[in-house]
Parts: sequence; structure tokens; C-alpha cells
Amino acid sequence: MEHQVFVPVPADSLRAVLRDPARVARCVPGLQQDADAESGPLSGRLKVRVGGTTVTYRGALSITEREPDVFAVDGEGTEIRGSGTVKLSVVLRLTTEGDGSRLDFTAGATADGRAASFAPEATVTAVRRFLDRAADHLAAAAVLSDPVAEAEEAADAADAADAVDGDPGDVGEVVASVFEAEVPPPALDPFLEGEIEELAAPRPPAEAAHARRTMIGRSAEEVDHAPPRGRYAPVPAPASTTAGQNLRWLAPAAALAVASAVVLGRALRRRH
Repeated sequence: MEHQVFVPVPADSLRAVLRDPARVARCVPGLQQDADAESGPLSGRLKVRVGGTTVTYRGALSITEREPDVFAVDGEGTEIRGSGTVKLSVVLRLTTEGDGSRLDFTAGATADGRAASFAPEATVTAVRRFLDRAADHLAAAAVLSDPVAEAEEAADAADAADAVDGDPGDVGEVVASVFEAEVPPPALDPFLEGEIEELAAPRPPAEAAHARRTMIGRSAEEVDHAPPRGRYAPVPAPASTTAGQNLRWLAPAAALAVASAVVLGRALRRRH
């Protein structure tokens, strides 16, 4: 099948991306790269969706530049869950068109297993959608600069500048300035007594100082069992009266009442 895509990016920028396999790997939709660096940047898992079915393949891709504007992509893979295989071949031609570039794809593939059971119309639709997304990713990668390459170039330029501009005399000046620096006074310097006293904690109140002085020289048992004093001293309980104290005054009063009754009775008899 053949397919065309236009992108608003110069052909030179696209060509620079296609010559770097690591940048091409970031432009393949659905590619999950292997952690093993020896297998290459274009190896790993590729998830493909055709119609309502999704198939995951494990394999590798390779890209070669046949001409300045012609690149060939070859790949093969095996189903992760199954024994089906697929082999593909894509030829990409770059053509300058106005302010952008036209990408002409010529693709062919052979497959067995689950891919062989897909409907031809669904397969063509899936392949066209895959190529459109890949072209968009290529255009985005061409517009954006490569951060890894820029970082490496900046590091190399900094190393070269240090090697050219370095002067051994500067090291001696730095060492001398370090040894000539003024050493701060120690923390126990007698001249800092005034400052230390100012930073000391405030003195305790008079009551606490008096209590501390009264405890000096006493045993631990006496200090533990000594009753508190001052405002923390316990309040004595009010005196309670017992029943015996009340009965002590009740007996004389009863005797006086009986005697008064006897005297009153005798006086009444004499009158009659």
C-alpha cells in the first residue's frame, strides 16, 4: 500500500531525525523499548490495534538510508501471546513541498497467526492511522532539539574552556586566602563571658530558690516525704464533732428538767 502525509517541517530537519535511531524509536507509536541497551534502541514490544482487537509483538526494527531522501525500515516480530509472526518493509521518501515536506510511504507486510484473520479494510485503516501518527511524531521531534546531544555538546565545550583558560597560579591564591582567613574565637573565650551571661536562661523565682536552699543537706527520703509549703500546702480539714461530745451536755440538762418538774409538782400539791 502507499500513503502520503504532509508536515510543516523542512526535509533537512526530518532527515536529521531519521539518521538517529534513538530519536526514531521515540517516534514509533506504541513501542516499548527493551531495557537491554545491547539489543538496540529499535527493539522491544509494539502494541498494534486493528478494529476491536489489540495484538502485542516482540521484535526489532532497522532503518537504513538508501539515498539522501530515501529511507528503508525493515522489521519482524512475534506475538507475545501466541505463535504468530509478522514481517514488514516500509520505504519512506522525503520531498520538499513549499514550507514543509511530503512523506511518501510504500509499505508491505506478511503475517500469520492472529494478524492473518483481520479484515483487509480494518488492516488498511490501522496501518494508515499508524503512519499518520508516526509522521506527526517525526515532525515534532524535528522541531524540538535533542536534549541529550545538546547536553553532551555543552559539557564538552565547558571541559575544553577549562583546559584552555585554566591557570595554575589561581590555585595558589585560593590556598593562600584560605590559610590567611581570620579564625573565629572559641566558644569558651573569656572575652565572651558577658555575651554568654546575656544569653543564659533567666534566674528562677525567689520561692523556687528558697525551696531549693531548704532542701540542700536533707536526705532523699526527707525531701520526698516532706509536706509542701506555701500556697501548695494542704488545707486542714474542718473539725468534726462526735456523738459523745453532744451526749456530754445532754445528761445534765435532763437532770435539771426532772428536778424542776419535781419541785413544780410539790408546789402545786401544797396549794391544794
